[in-house]
Amino acid sequence: MYCPPAFREDDPAVLRAAMRAHPLATLITTGANGISANVLPFVLVETPGGDTLRAHLAKANGQLADLRQATPALVVFHGPHAYVSPSWYPGKSVHGKVVPTWNYVMVQARGIPSLIDDAEWLRTQVDALTDTQEGFRAEPWATIDAPGPFIRAQLDGIVGLEIPIDRLQGKWKLSQNRTCDDRVGVAHGLRDAGRDDMADLIPGD
Repeated sequence: MYCPPAFREDDPAVLRAAMRAHPLATLITTGANGISANVLPFVLVETPGGDTLRAHLAKANGQLADLRQATPALVVFHGPHAYVSPSWYPGKSVHGKVVPTWNYVMVQARGIPSLIDDAEWLRTQVDALTDTQEGFRAEPWATIDAPGPFIRAQLDGIVGLEIPIDRLQGKWKLSQNRTCDDRVGVAHGLRDAGRDDMADLIPGD
């Protein structure tokens, strides 16, 4: 990944928080048919031995052929992002030497994948994934709310995926390469555009 030093994020806690906040990620693999990519919701599991990503795929998914080869896989988590107008830079009215850009947050995780075809593991994984999305609701849905035979039939159609993370990289492109005045201008522009989530991330705002 191309990542100038100003945009590099190495804090594991920050990277983990981003992956949990934005669990829908792109799984990228290579195989006999070239490059494959699918979007999957992941669960991040922390253990003393290291972090692991867990997910599941449909048995009909052709990407399983790549995953069975146990070759390195890349998982890309995309955080918040926003267009940055050059009109937000104070320098626009002074020298005009400004251009648009895009600010964003991204985490890349790499590791050797393994497939798991075990009903108990799959049930635990599906429950964990469901809990991450339903746990905050006043009346959270759980797999036990559905008929047992129906859930078992659903589990029969999927395969588990586990990727121990060998390498984790973060890129926080948030105008760190601009002057303080420019960053303030970007933050104000983002707030005016209703993007407080991005404005809050701009350093020095």
